[in-house]
Amino acid sequence: MLVQKFEYPNLSRKSVEGRRLYSTPTGHRVPSVTTILEATKSEEKKAALQNWRKNVGVVKAKQITEEAANHGTSMHKKLEQYMKGELKPPGTNPIQQVTHKMAELVIAKGLVNVSEAWGLEAALYYEGLYAGTTDCCGIWKGNESIIDFKQSNKIKKEAWIEDYYVQLAAYALAHNRMFDTKIKTGVVMMCVRSEPPQYLEFDLTGAKFAKYETMWWDKVEQYYRANG
Repeated sequence: MLVQKFEYPNLSRKSVEGRRLYSTPTGHRVPSVTTILEATKSEEKKAALQNWRKNVGVVKAKQITEEAANHGTSMHKKLEQYMKGELKPPGTNPIQQVTHKMAELVIAKGLVNVSEAWGLEAALYYEGLYAGTTDCCGIWKGNESIIDFKQSNKIKKEAWIEDYYVQLAAYALAHNRMFDTKIKTGVVMMCVRSEPPQYLEFDLTGAKFAKYETMWWDKVEQYYRANG
């Protein structure tokens, strides 16, 4: 499955005043995709997050967030191991056992449609503007694509994942700029942590891709207007 078609760079990164900044090969220090998304989040979304934290309590909110991050990281690692031909049994660790089942479902429902993986945790940048790391890029259902893996604590509606679509568009634009590809497709492969786990898939193509491409450039402009 792994095909070394492109040479992805190693980009150093550091946090400066709460912003994640990448250093590109030419020496530019640019914000990460997630930093731009966070800085340009709507007041409505900020309020919704604050209300959730208030309703569940600060301690519980932190616990839920950390637990989700741990499960997400573990699932990602297992999917990477699979694509490298190195997937191992889960052992006795309870988190590993849960995320192994989740990874197996993503493999059976999602990665079965990936014929080539060019890069895993691939660093991408749009010179002078932004950078980031995408989960996977390659060929999905016959199309050059950006592929994102997500774990979720509950079923999500498409209307709730706009930031994921914007992120896919940002990485596609950077990949096209770096390697002269023509990526206009993205896919989110999501596994819901339930018993049994459930698989959700959200694709970004055609007019929908164009919509979120425009939305991303609007956010980049908004970020630099505010941050110079």
